[in-house]
Amino acid sequence: MGAAGRPEPYLVLVSEAMLQQTQVATVVPYFHRFIQRFPTLAALAGADEQDVLRLWQGLGYYSRARNLHAAARTVMAEHGGRLPRTRDALLTLPGVGMYTAGAVASIAFDGRAPILDGNVVRVLCRIDRIESDPRDKAMQATLWQRAEQILPAERCGDFNSALMELGATVCTPRNPKCLLCPVRLHCEAQSAGVQEQIPPPRKAKQTPLLSRAILCVRWGNRYLIEQRPPKGRWAGMWQFVTMDAAEPITAAALAKHVGINAATPRRIGSVNHGLTHRRYAFEIYAIDLTRPPPADLSPRRWVTLKELDIYPLPRPHVKVAAMLEQAGAAA
Repeated sequence: MGAAGRPEPYLVLVSEAMLQQTQVATVVPYFHRFIQRFPTLAALAGADEQDVLRLWQGLGYYSRARNLHAAARTVMAEHGGRLPRTRDALLTLPGVGMYTAGAVASIAFDGRAPILDGNVVRVLCRIDRIESDPRDKAMQATLWQRAEQILPAERCGDFNSALMELGATVCTPRNPKCLLCPVRLHCEAQSAGVQEQIPPPRKAKQTPLLSRAILCVRWGNRYLIEQRPPKGRWAGMWQFVTMDAAEPITAAALAKHVGINAATPRRIGSVNHGLTHRRYAFEIYAIDLTRPPPADLSPRRWVTLKELDIYPLPRPHVKVAAMLEQAGAAA
């Protein structure tokens, strides 16, 4: 624990980074493994990004891991190894937005800083009977102002934590427990009987479907993997050779994408994967080489399935590796 019994600032930073768009039950085991491996800001700052991504593997939204790593390095280089105490100073760190800055400033340092996550938004909208879409930019600004207005003079961290807990356990999206709510007498939505219509549901958006072919190229007991670009989806992580499924898997395509002669691909299965703004459909092919590969295929690497454990893989490729391992065990 930190000063006056408050949580260590570093632990708050890590937990809040992990909890963005991820449920608590999912985060808990990742948090414990992460802190065991990187117990301090200095340990995280000194780590290799690949190790950080590997520990984050399966948690998703990997930009959070890269930003957290960059923030730790910034703190060590520019703040003497100590997290800034104020919201404005915290906002200068890579990947730290208004919510994370407010959470760290208030929970770790008891600073007077508001927070606004989905649970708090729901509580505020119901108390004030705000029937507009809280995702609207202007409404977001209004809600931040409201969250700051209701802060007490002291123990802001406890207040913010209680507000989030209220939204998570009592003022729930469906079937809110209004009779148990400690602020029900101040809730305009409950008074009008419209609490379950607030906030209004998100308008459904059509999610694009992208098709890809994953080529599991094998020589002996080793598979060819490649690193993704340093920016974009799954940046810096590793994967089996992947191509657009719209492109026919011909000898010419294999020579283009794999760079070596290969036998006819065998389809061995499929993997579907959904993200917030898009969906993927992966068709999986096994490809055995017909002759020894070149000695150097840099920056690609040849690895056994067991050696994949040290590489951070996107979830679809983790599933592919499990598929290959199961096929090998059944052979």
